Amino acid sequence: MGERANPTDLELAALISSKICHDVIGPVGAIYNGLEILDEDDDQEAKNYALDVIRNVTEQASARLQFCRFAFGAAGSAGAIIDLGTCEQISRGFIGKGKHTLVWKVTPGHMPKDKAKLLLNLLASAITALPRGGEIDVQMAGTMEKPNFLLRCKGTNARAPLHLTEFIAGENTPPLDAMTIQPYYTWRLAAAADMLLAILQDGDDILLSAKST
Repeated sequence: MGERANPTDLELAALISSKICHDVIGPVGAIYNGLEILDEDDDQEAKNYALDVIRNVTEQASARLQFCRFAFGAAGSAGAIIDLGTCEQISRGFIGKGKHTLVWKVTPGHMPKDKAKLLLNLLASAITALPRGGEIDVQMAGTMEKPNFLLRCKGTNARAPLHLTEFIAGENTPPLDAMTIQPYYTWRLAAAADMLLAILQDGDDILLSAKST
C-alpha cells in the first residue's frame, strides 16, 4: 500500500456499504421504473413488459444482495464455516445468464469463513478480467483448512482484474472508493486467511491464484 495507511474499521465499513449500494441501486431503480409503467400506462403490452422487467431485475437484485451477504458480511459468528455448495449456488446467481459463464470445480464441503469469502471475492474480481464476457473456471486443490484456488478467465481481451494487481504489488494503488474497495478487500482477506495471491497469464487466459501458506 506504499505510504498510505490502511483505512480504519469505520472507514472500511463505510466503503463496503457504498460498494453494496452501488451494486443494487441500478436494479432497484429499474423496479421503480417498472412500477411507474404499471401505474401510468393502460396498454397491456406495456404492462407485460414492465412485469418482465420487474421480475428480472428483482431476481438480479436478490442475487447480488445474497452474494454480498457472504462475500462481505459476517455470514455467521467468528470462526464459522461456510458450505461450499452454498457458495456455488450464490455464485451462479451472481454470474446470472449474461455474458459470463461459470464452471465450478470445487470440492464439496465446509470451509473456514475467511477462505470461502476470499473465493467469492476472487470470483467478483475475475468478472472484471473479462470485460467482453467469457468463461470463469473455478478450481480448488488442497484441503478445506489449507485450500489452493485457481480461477482461469477465458474470453476475448481477457486482462488483469481491475486494481487487484496494484494492491498485491503494493505499488500505484488507487484511492479507495466504492469502485476500488472490492479488490482492496480481496487483498486484505487473503492476508487474513494466510493465503498468497498472484495474477498470471497463460496464453490468452488470465489466472487468479490463491495459495495457502
